[in-house]
Amino acid sequence: MTSKSTGLNDERTVLTVNGLPKRPRVKDVAELAGVSVGTVSNVLNSRSSVRPEVRNSVEAAITELGFVRNTAAQALRTGLSPFVGVAVLDLTNPFFMEAAAGMEERLNNEGCLMALASTNSEADNEAHLLRSFAAQRVRGVLLTPTDSSLTTAHEIVRQGIPVVLFDSPATPPNMSSVSVNDQKGAELAIEHLLSLGHRRILFLNGPSHVRQAQDRHLGVNRAIKLASQNWQHTISPIELTEISLASFTANAARSELQELIVGSKLQVGRPTQLAPTAIFCANDLIAIGAMTALQASGIRIPEDVSLVGFDDISLAQQTSVSLTTVRQPMKELGWAAADLLLNSQNPSAPKNIEHKSFTPEVIVRDSTAEVSDSQ
Repeated sequence: MTSKSTGLNDERTVLTVNGLPKRPRVKDVAELAGVSVGTVSNVLNSRSSVRPEVRNSVEAAITELGFVRNTAAQALRTGLSPFVGVAVLDLTNPFFMEAAAGMEERLNNEGCLMALASTNSEADNEAHLLRSFAAQRVRGVLLTPTDSSLTTAHEIVRQGIPVVLFDSPATPPNMSSVSVNDQKGAELAIEHLLSLGHRRILFLNGPSHVRQAQDRHLGVNRAIKLASQNWQHTISPIELTEISLASFTANAARSELQELIVGSKLQVGRPTQLAPTAIFCANDLIAIGAMTALQASGIRIPEDVSLVGFDDISLAQQTSVSLTTVRQPMKELGWAAADLLLNSQNPSAPKNIEHKSFTPEVIVRDSTAEVSDSQ
């Protein structure tokens, strides 16, 4: 026998069977709200077809009954898990966390949940994560790849789990992708510094095996090559020093630059013909670490050396000297990746594989200036 109190004004409606508490079902929510089971389902799945007053009634019934959606049962009925696996390179990097916010916003609109993990830029970690996601039969995977061959990604696609590549220009025939043109972003950064008269540039790059570092290296060298050809030796030659750091972190940049400055291996901020007048960093975390090292050594930004980052994370505007940087639309990137994944499972949507590329832009702030006479 089932008994319950009635009316949405009660403090709490408790369902019981033979005097024992019973877990509320969708049918119970529908009965209490005075709507159909289908309407409750539409509310749970955030569909826009439900009138506001009906949605309010259903949500009130859900609260009153203490209804909790049984996602495991839903997955069994529909064959679709509510979980989407997300594997990025580094959870401590604000770029990926801001992008994840965009993913989560889009996934929430479809009633999906995000399982977020880091590969730490290791191919073995990536393979393990992808196989773990596949074992859980996730609805799909959003992946920032470390393994350029995409071996394990192809493996789980063959198992019927769609993969969308995030922050990756790769265009495999069976996976959609979303990326920013990293080479173009690096070109724009160098062009900005050259336009200010800088000819001696230090480039603090990330680990050389990471795709983003490789692309930004290509962009830097392309910008310098094109500028040198266009000037035809009428302007002083460009001198570039590139250092590959162990990681894309502030600590790696601060330690490396402090060691170089203290050891006088790099005459940063000193009025000599060897000193770089500008530093381009492969991401904003590296730039923040470089800024810390420079200021600790009494080197002024931008009076002694100009500084440019890459990403435009929220901290870029809050540093002691606001950071000139290359902006990537992080949240939009995440949203677009999740949208491609969800559309791949929409029966009414075309099944074409899509590859979306965003163009970065330079955001000029206080950390860059024209070369002074003393430089």
